[in-house]
Formats: sequence, structure tokens, C-alpha cells
Amino acid sequence: MKLSQFKFDLPEELIASHPAKNRDESRLLVVNRKTGEVEHKVFKDIIEYFDDKDIFIFNDTKVFPARLYGNKEKTGATIEVFLLRELNEEFHLWDVLVDPARKIRIGNKLYFGDDDSMVAEVIDNTTSRGRTLRFLYDGPSEEFRKALYALGETPIPKYLNRGEEAEDKDRYQTIFAKNEGAVVAPAAGLHFSRELLKRMEIKGIDFAYITLHSGLGNYRDIDVEDLTKHKMDSEQLLITEEATIHVNRAKDEGRRVCAVGTSVMRAIETIVSTDGHLKTNEGWTNKFIFPPYDFGIADSMVTNFHLPQSTLLMMTAAFGGYDRIMDIYDMAVKEKYRFGTYGDAMLII
Repeated sequence: MKLSQFKFDLPEELIASHPAKNRDESRLLVVNRKTGEVEHKVFKDIIEYFDDKDIFIFNDTKVFPARLYGNKEKTGATIEVFLLRELNEEFHLWDVLVDPARKIRIGNKLYFGDDDSMVAEVIDNTTSRGRTLRFLYDGPSEEFRKALYALGETPIPKYLNRGEEAEDKDRYQTIFAKNEGAVVAPAAGLHFSRELLKRMEIKGIDFAYITLHSGLGNYRDIDVEDLTKHKMDSEQLLITEEATIHVNRAKDEGRRVCAVGTSVMRAIETIVSTDGHLKTNEGWTNKFIFPPYDFGIADSMVTNFHLPQSTLLMMTAAFGGYDRIMDIYDMAVKEKYRFGTYGDAMLII
């Protein structure tokens, strides 16, 4: 398929800049893949579509405060540093993005904090905006990380066109976030409240947790028209034996398996066996899913409304059917659904 096939008109005012007042009270559009029937609900109504022993697969990654602002030595110019991942714990080496990149060269020092208490040296270039930083900190790794994170901000998406606000620390994080390593929140999981999970548990719905540390590749512009030529950034994943036991049992019993979000779908489709079972894995994935694609594990999916020409929209269209999903997106715009990370949700069954 072509990149241009995923273009649609999205009024800027439909991009949600803030979350709904309550997690489980966003709007929910439900679409049936077989009948094409569409229903308009509130998110907490999702429980109506699942029964005892059905299973939801969640991504329990935890977002860390990845956005820092520092000053360049000598000039004092303000530089944004976006932490991507730690490369070496002992030497405090980090893979980062810097902006504006043209001002940052190997050997430059950056100072962070009101008292310049944190210093980093640029030791390598990785991509056009990418750099390797060595933080000059004497002390244990745990102490360093705590000091570093104290300087950071919640890495809300740039397209929100605003700075971090107090509520983002809580709301740009799922309630089941556990394993730290993401710089992008698994948006579909943000809709689940403790009350809703408790109601699901009482109904007998089962849960499985996998980890995929979502990175900025989710927001990177695709610069090729032919989608077969696009390369996804690699993201770290972990699928435990406990998760595989729960998911495979539900599959074998003919229960409904629901992937909560594109990150979950990407992870499980990376590790699915030829007989449609989930396997344990600890590694990386750069899997790119776009139509047409045959899914092996999940038969339902929760996902937000995504921005035009995004890899997230492409995966949604692969699961729900290209023509159907693009028609639904036109409907969602007319019905003024909210788009993006803090937006409304869709359940595809």
C-alpha cells in the first residue's frame, strides 16, 4: 500500500490536548468486523462485549521523564535533550535526541538544573538529531538516575503543542505501569481505571501483561510512498511464560483475545508461532504491520484514533480492514471524536 492512502483531513481542534476528566469516560466507538455494525458508547461500556474467561493483553511498560532542557557551555543556548535509552549504566551513557541539533557537536558540554548540577558531554553522533551523551556524575547508578529523572519532564507528544502540566505525571501513565523504559505511553491502556479493571475481574475476564518499551518511532514521519520500504525503529520487548500460559489457554478454549493497543499487537505478532500461539521472548522488534496482514492471536483490539499517515493508523486498518477503518475515521471526524494519545478509543471486534 501507499502512504497517501492513509491521508485524511483532521481538524486541529479534534486533537485532544488534555485527557478526559475520568479515564474510563472517554467515548468508545465499537465496530464489528463481520457485520460492519458501528455503536457509539462510553469507554467503561467495553465490559459489555466480553465474558468470563475472555482475556485482555495489556502493555505494562512505564514511561520515564525523558525530556530535559539544558544549556550549552560558553554560549548558554537552551538545548532540548530527549532521553531515548541508557546504553551503559556504569558510565552513565545515554542515547538521546537533541534540538536544535546543528548547535551540538562532539566534545560539547551541556549543563542541567538551576545550579548546573548535572553535566553531560557529547561523545558521539548517531543520527541527524541523535547523540550519545556521557553524564559526568560521581555516585551510584541508582542515585544518578534519581537525580537525572528529577530534572526531566513527562514526554507528552509534541503535537499537543503545550508544555508539561501537573496532571500529565499521572495521566500519561497507565494504572498498571510497572517496567520502566518507554518514552511513549501505550495510549489505549490509559482508558482503563481501577474501577473498570475491578468490574472486569468480577465478571471473570482474565488479564495478561507483556512489556514493549514504546519509542519515538511511533511519531516519526514516514518519508517513503511505498510502505514496503519503510523501516520501523526497534523497540525492546518482554513476553513472560506467565503471559503465554494465560493467552494460549484462552486461545485453546475458544475465548476472545483482546489486544489493548498497537504496541501489544505489534509485540504478540512478532512472537506468534505458526500454530497461532504466543511464545516467551526477551528481545527487540522492528515489525511494521500494514494492510493486508493476517493476524495470528488477537481477535479484538482496543486502540485510540490516530493521526493521518501514522504507522498506528496503518496497523488499525490492517486489523479492521482498510476501507472500513478509513470510512469510520471520516465518521469519527464528523462525530467529533477526539484524536491522539489523550483522545477517544475504538474497539474492533
